[in-house]
Amino acid sequence: MKINHIKGLACMSLALALASCTSGFEDINRPGGKLDKESLGRENYNISSFLIQLENVSFPEQENDFQMNFDLIGNYLGRFFTYANDGFTSKNYARLNAKAGWISAAFGPLTKAKSAFAEIEGLAKPEELNYNWALILRAHAFLMLTDKFGPMPFGLDPKNPSAYNSQEQIYKQLIADLTVAARNLKAFALANPSARVNEAADKIYGGDFSKWYRLANSLKLRMAVRMRYAAPALAKQYAEEAVADGVIESAADNLYMSYTPRGLYKTSVEWGDSRAAADIDSYMNGYNDPRISKYFAAPAEGAKRTLQGCLAAAEITSKNKADAIYSAAVASPNSRDPWLTAAEMWFCRAEGALAGWTGMGATVQEAYERGVKESFAQWGVDGAASYLQSERQPAAYTDAVGGFGRDMSAVSTITPKWDSSASTEEQLERIITQKWIALYPNGQEAWSEIRRTGYPKVFDLPVDTGTGLQVPNRIPYDPNEQTRNAAAYRAGVALLGGPDDYTTRLWWQKK
Repeated sequence: MKINHIKGLACMSLALALASCTSGFEDINRPGGKLDKESLGRENYNISSFLIQLENVSFPEQENDFQMNFDLIGNYLGRFFTYANDGFTSKNYARLNAKAGWISAAFGPLTKAKSAFAEIEGLAKPEELNYNWALILRAHAFLMLTDKFGPMPFGLDPKNPSAYNSQEQIYKQLIADLTVAARNLKAFALANPSARVNEAADKIYGGDFSKWYRLANSLKLRMAVRMRYAAPALAKQYAEEAVADGVIESAADNLYMSYTPRGLYKTSVEWGDSRAAADIDSYMNGYNDPRISKYFAAPAEGAKRTLQGCLAAAEITSKNKADAIYSAAVASPNSRDPWLTAAEMWFCRAEGALAGWTGMGATVQEAYERGVKESFAQWGVDGAASYLQSERQPAAYTDAVGGFGRDMSAVSTITPKWDSSASTEEQLERIITQKWIALYPNGQEAWSEIRRTGYPKVFDLPVDTGTGLQVPNRIPYDPNEQTRNAAAYRAGVALLGGPDDYTTRLWWQKK
């Protein structure tokens, strides 16, 4: 049954029992493109428009938003891609000196997320379905923001919404929101297993809230693992709750965002601004990974293997040359982008089991191997069983003919094959290395894993940034905050606990 305007969770069963479901909000008669406020509210059109706005902020697939808020930061710092555009290579995030305009653009989703959620909050009550859905979307949006910057003006004090909140406060609030939303949506989904709600506004699961509650729990598990070293007891509690309440377990429930044209297609394939990084070249070629052909295309010339990467932050002097000799992403205008997957969840559970958390549903090895298998299934690739028996190691990196970097020795000897006799630290490296490969192309999460654990080990930058860092710990705040929100900015830097630059560690970087 299709339901397009739901007033609350409490009335859902009654609404399902009635045979009077209205037509979708997209079918409203709106002469001249105008609707009065009463019509908008009555047909759920208004709240749906804000939900779509929040989806677009949470999962920035539009080409410019994708590039400025995601690709130039997470994908490059997570070492999946690097800059191929010669106009980007002297000042960028990898060199810890990005242009002020780039940073301002990356801070921009803060206002969009807060305003869209405020509109939804004014239209829906806390017990209503749309409100709980919005809590999940806001959690994903703010997780990306706080994991870039640290403390943020989240708005925990309604009397002072521009005040910065600590990253610890933000994490705890988002997890509380996800816990409430997951349990409310699970209750609805179990009571109404065939319902599809607000399908036109749901660009991810088509109104299937049996998937949304699992996503909420999965985000909670992601965050619990992220804070493992900063708040061990709470991390354990949150992770055990999330798994018990139900997380994504199979590729069928993966979170994909459909947007045409796909952001990664525009930045890597059509524009040619990004090309594969040497780091993923080293690992995937060394392992002879069957997913290579699903991730990256063979270069047009000069390559020594199918996946040919470029050293992060290399000095590119010709975009045309870089585009020809280094691998672009495999992406089409309408291919879907994975943002959270079953593979990631199984690797989170493997790490949880390694940490001694209960209820992870598998041993460390079982969860680790399930993560690899789910990734292979996600990409439609065979050979997971033999891959898991492989003792191959990451390969030395060899630059393309006429390339812009230099050859590098491999920085890790970790293999895909599980070793129960290995030290806890080696087992962690094995888990995170395979998790990192499976996270592709979600560079935001890849960057967070490198910062949180030190894995996978990555190549040194070919330039001296003066910081000793190979990957920045964060990016600075929008410079405009120093004048438009001066007092709050100063308080935010105090919460950060260090200078407002690339070197200060985030709250959860305690390993």
